[in-house]
Formats: sequence, C-alpha cells, structure tokens
Amino acid sequence: MRRRASLVLLAAAVFCAALAPLLRWYAYPRLAKIPPNQYQEMVLEAKDATLLDYTAGMQPKKVDKVTIVQTLKGNVEASKQIEASAGKDVVVWDTLSYIMGPDGKMVSQIPERYVFDAHTQDPVHATGEMVDGDPVKREGIEFKWPFFTEPRDYLYFDAQTRSSSPIHYVGPRTFKGMDVYYFEQTVPWTKVPLPKKMPIEGIDPKTFEESTGTSLWYTVKAMFWVDPVTGAPVNAEQQIQQEMRGGIAAGAPDGRLTVFAGDVKIRPDYSAYTVDLVRSNRVKVLALHTYAPLGLTVGALALLALALWLEARGRRREAELTA
Repeated sequence: MRRRASLVLLAAAVFCAALAPLLRWYAYPRLAKIPPNQYQEMVLEAKDATLLDYTAGMQPKKVDKVTIVQTLKGNVEASKQIEASAGKDVVVWDTLSYIMGPDGKMVSQIPERYVFDAHTQDPVHATGEMVDGDPVKREGIEFKWPFFTEPRDYLYFDAQTRSSSPIHYVGPRTFKGMDVYYFEQTVPWTKVPLPKKMPIEGIDPKTFEESTGTSLWYTVKAMFWVDPVTGAPVNAEQQIQQEMRGGIAAGAPDGRLTVFAGDVKIRPDYSAYTVDLVRSNRVKVLALHTYAPLGLTVGALALLALALWLEARGRRREAELTA
C-alpha cells in the first residue's frame, strides 16, 4: 500500500515539475496581454492654471481649475482587422482628451488612435494610426510600459509634438504603499499644430495659422510612477506650457501669448481607483509568472521527498519482517 502511495506521489511530483516551466515559459507569454476591449476613463485637473480667454480680447487669465477628461476605448473590430495582416495579437485604443475650462465649456479636444502589440506594447503601424486626424508613425511606447518594466530609459511618444524622445528612469519610489519606478521626460519648446477643434466655432486652425502668421508652441515636463510588474502608471503629472507666437501674439510681451500653463495631476478619486486596479492586475500577472510556477516547483520537491520517504520506510519495514 505504501509503495502504491509513493508511486502516486512520485507521479504527482513529475506532473508539478513539468507544469511549472510550462506555465512560466509557454502559458505566461501567451496569456499575459492587454485585452482588446478595454475601457477606461481618467479625470485630470490643473488647479490655479493660466488659460487663454478667446472671448475676452484673446488675453490669458488665471483660472481656478482646468479639467481634462481622458477616455480610452478598445476597438475590437479594428484589432481583428489589423491582426489578420500583422499575424499577432494587436490592440487598438481610440482615445480622446477633452479639455474644459472652469465654466465647463470645451477648450479643445484631441482624439488619438494608438495601435500596439498586446504582449510587448511595441507600436504596430497600420492605417488609421493618428493624432487629431494627422497620420503618425509612433516609435516607442505611449500610455503604458511593457510587462515587467526594466529600470532603464525608454522611448516615449508625445502626442502634442507627434514625436518620440527618451523618457528617463530616475529611480525607485513608493506611491501609496506600492514599490514603483519613477520616469521623467522633458520636451523642449517645440512648434506644434493647433488643435482642429477650437473653442470658437468656425475657426479653421490651418487657415487661422496661415492668415495671421500665428504659431503654437509647447513644452512639458512629464512624470510617471509605473508599476514594474504590469507596466501600468499608477500616477502621472505633467507641467505643461503652451503659447502663441507671432501674428496675434506680436503685441504681447516678448511676442508670446500664453495659451495654457498649469500642473496637470490625476484627480484623487481616480488616482485611488487606478492604484486598486493596478494592484489587482499585478496579482494576476505575478500568479502566472511567479507564484504558480514557484509553488508548483516547491510542491514537486515536497511530493518527491514524501514519495522517497514512504518508499524508504516501506523498504525498512520489509527488511524488518524478513529479518
């Protein structure tokens, strides 16, 4: 009976030992991916900001708050179409940044389509990839870092400039009890396109720029606190400045007219929700990548030890009976 039990335990040990690397090296790379139907909403605020008043003589003024509502929606149909030609799992995010003044009225809105590999977060170039209707070809990451983010610099895409530049790893941090990686990117003053959706009806940005000789310039210091397991930012902050130069700004000091200047942060309630969501997803990723394979390996060793102990005990018992 003991010999039969030891054989069963030995078989279970072999099964666990075989399943552990299978989970880690086969299942994890295939199952750890961004779902194509993800939907997320985020509200950010810039308090005590400066905002250009288009209705009062085109003059900048201090406002209590500027609100940015960012929505992210996975486009499943577009993902399937691109996957057919790309030959890999692809995610298509249609996003919208909707900026409102303190009165709740629209200041501007910028849509984006971001196409990327569901497993690695590398960009996938396909028809429809755009920012505010302008075709783009992203390099590097945007919105999310790869699973098991490394403590190093990455290329990060900035939607305003339609270009990528290094985002620098600064060091480890702790955010609301989570161990995270902190990254910073500074985009120097760059001429950028005017938003196609302006707060004054009937204004065509391209016509406005050409007829008045006015251009829009932008700089930002972007800061991200990233969970290294899921690659998801748990906090973000952007110190943004936008200004018009030339044309209608010629009469302003230094020929510059502030369009927006503010420190944009995630609203506290959305920050708390994001941290809870990332914590939950972190456990799922670690379960597949680390906890389950490690547990199975330990279990296999324990079962093997128990099987050998039962076998040895059985042999000693037989030896005693025949002695």
